[in-house]
Amino acid sequence: MHNFILETPIEYLKGVGPQRADILKKELQIFTYGDLFFHFPFRYVDRTKIYKVREVNPLSQYVQLKGVLKDIDAAHDKKKSRLVADLKDETGTIELVWFQGVKWLKESLKEGKEYIVFGKPSVFGKKLNIVHPEISLADEEKISPAGILQPFYPSTEKLKARGLDSRGIARLMRTLLTQVSRGDVPEFLPENILQKYRLPSRYDALQQVHFPTANRELELARQRLKFEELFFIQLKLLQLKIGRQESSRGFVFNKVGDFFNRFYKEKLPFPLTGAQKKVIKEIRSDLVSGKQMNRLLQGDVGSGKTVVALSVILLALDNGMQSCFMVPTEILAQQHFQSITELTAGLSFNIALLTASVKGAERKKILAGIASGEIHLLVGTHALIEDAVQFTNLGFVVIDEQHRFGVEQRGKMWTKNHNPPHILVMTATPIPRTLAMTLYGDLDVSVIDEMPPGRKPIKTVHYDDGQRLRVFGFMKEQIMKGRQIYVVYPLIEESAKLDYKDLMDGFESISRAFPPPQFQVSIVHGRMKSADRDFEMNRFVKKETQIMVATTVIEVGVNVPNASVMVIESAERFGLSQLHQLRGRVGRGAEQSFCILMTDRKINPDARKRMNTMVETNDGFVISEVDLELRGPGDLQGTQQSGALNLKIADLARDQKILIAARSEAEKILSEDISLERAEHFTLKQYLFQQEKKKGEWGKIS
Repeated sequence: MHNFILETPIEYLKGVGPQRADILKKELQIFTYGDLFFHFPFRYVDRTKIYKVREVNPLSQYVQLKGVLKDIDAAHDKKKSRLVADLKDETGTIELVWFQGVKWLKESLKEGKEYIVFGKPSVFGKKLNIVHPEISLADEEKISPAGILQPFYPSTEKLKARGLDSRGIARLMRTLLTQVSRGDVPEFLPENILQKYRLPSRYDALQQVHFPTANRELELARQRLKFEELFFIQLKLLQLKIGRQESSRGFVFNKVGDFFNRFYKEKLPFPLTGAQKKVIKEIRSDLVSGKQMNRLLQGDVGSGKTVVALSVILLALDNGMQSCFMVPTEILAQQHFQSITELTAGLSFNIALLTASVKGAERKKILAGIASGEIHLLVGTHALIEDAVQFTNLGFVVIDEQHRFGVEQRGKMWTKNHNPPHILVMTATPIPRTLAMTLYGDLDVSVIDEMPPGRKPIKTVHYDDGQRLRVFGFMKEQIMKGRQIYVVYPLIEESAKLDYKDLMDGFESISRAFPPPQFQVSIVHGRMKSADRDFEMNRFVKKETQIMVATTVIEVGVNVPNASVMVIESAERFGLSQLHQLRGRVGRGAEQSFCILMTDRKINPDARKRMNTMVETNDGFVISEVDLELRGPGDLQGTQQSGALNLKIADLARDQKILIAARSEAEKILSEDISLERAEHFTLKQYLFQQEKKKGEWGKIS
């Protein structure tokens, strides 16, 4: 039942070769025939419909036109040569433009003949045109042999430069299909599931998804492949969860002692909200159950997750156990270390900070203190996972901003004691239910859905560049009231040079508008030495500067209650969840806070929807649902930026029903056969084993 052909290295496919193979591996992680087979189109164009020129506008997607070719003209200037022609039908004329193959096209195209043209309309100098259309004589053109729906594949600039645009990838796919037969594509889903949901076989689904023969067939194929993808993720996660619940004995924290009680009565800076109390109750019931806790705690920035985590750390102490608190960045580790030290002053227990920059004798001392049990709470970064970090009796682990750590890293924490410690995973990125089920299907979920009293909702407004003076005026008013302001610029790797220039230009124009000695401006960005960055951050924290100009390094963790205005430049370039995270940096004090989104005058409809959503709501869960909806399939960048699971065809915003069905089928199978030992589950076990061997997606859940 081994499908050797799908494991063939991609360079052996006709039309690929070593150079193209290298780029396919780097850009799309396509190493084998099988990887190519599972590189799915993100949209299809109906090649049976012929549009009239009058129906075409710049917002049209790909269109097919039929008309007579007129005025073919080749122009050669110093920079480049191009060929321009007009296509005319009874409703109007559209310009066709080619920059490549000009000589050959000039000789082969015939004026006055009727042609079929296919391409994407655009506007140049107020004129509607199609650049590099496909073109063929009307009497030769039959419905394309690929079926009536033409697939469009995700590609990248580097691939396009090698001739692997969507059409190039489709050519490879066609070659691949001639070499793969039904026997090469084993079926993994149980027969009863295929029948129950009327799903086509795996082989038929793969054929139809690449070259559909009709809309209905395509829809069935996509449903089948989505179901399979989500089903195996759920099967794996639920197997982990059930297996762990059955096998792992958890430490029982049945004592509520001095540490917890004194903190609760004497140290709490403000009374707990109803939501915080409810979550502590859920955690307490896990801690006395005898099972190991694995819980996800969701709550917006500022909802009081850290106080909940700290209460549980003190319960662990009352029960004679150590705890650790893992966060993604050094600056956040330092902040947690400071705030926990301040909150628990007077409670006699030892807390230490371990990050990559703690070295030499100090590091040795901390490692010895953890191993001897002298240190009760260790706060730190990834450094906590290292083998050198050995606890005497680790009972409780907090992992903050979980999306920065993978399942694998979380798993390493289980090995830090003979019985796995209780684990609380926290995130300020609100996650829609479907995403939580997929990313964290092995965890129980708690939510803090109310803010501490006295917090005023942040007011958010959207301005374009033309209103900048008005914004500067508002900033001055706020500074006169004694407030501080963040101004954040995007910094994205692909365009780092330009972004860096924007940041420096912005810093200069703000320094001119807010001159010393009356005003002081800090700047913080990733190219600075960390000592300089810390120096600038501290000046802002101490109120020595009123404005902090920064890249998104401040996204995670600078707590300045006096900062009440967040200005986000080029806001259209940020995703919704990132905008929401940045906004959460203000509104931490008692004063009314503001978030100002600055964009170009012209922004695309998706960006406009993001801005409107931010203006209309402060609710992280509403924002996360819209965010998920807007990041459609085929949006390669979106998947990478969101830190979400690298799904190939399923789309969590649109496929909630399929996800729920897939999860319930996985639950049913595992409730009867947790280890998948039965004969009818042999293929499932085999598939999971293959995935485990690849170690692909499970490590990527991050």
